[in-house]
Amino acid sequence: MDTLTAFALHLELGGDWHRFSRAPQLSAWLGLTPSLNQSGESSRQGAITKTGSTLARRLLVESAWHYGRDPRIGTVLARRQDGQPDHVLQIANRAQQRLHRVYTQMRSRGKHHNVVVVAVARELACFCWAAATAD
Repeated sequence: MDTLTAFALHLELGGDWHRFSRAPQLSAWLGLTPSLNQSGESSRQGAITKTGSTLARRLLVESAWHYGRDPRIGTVLARRQDGQPDHVLQIANRAQQRLHRVYTQMRSRGKHHNVVVVAVARELACFCWAAATAD
């Protein structure tokens, strides 16, 4: 995720990541969780709920498109990471590896490309929350 995208996401959340006590609360607020239709004993998950900030959701989905490529740290990313705290860099590296793995596994199972990208966007939001709330 680029710096401008991260800044815009931060502003869309009002600059207060701690208002969400857990990462799944953030993804639910962003509308990246599937809707649930229940009747009696049957239960079916539907499309994403699309609640919360449309811009924040769009930024995350646009960022998630890039996780189809192999994870690596190029020169631009290395410069951007220079001087960042170690625990944040570990979260970022773990996110890059995991999001690529989720992307490739879901695609290999035959999931539709847009479904995969939204699933990766949800996990990306959770990793952003982890990095923003890490002490």
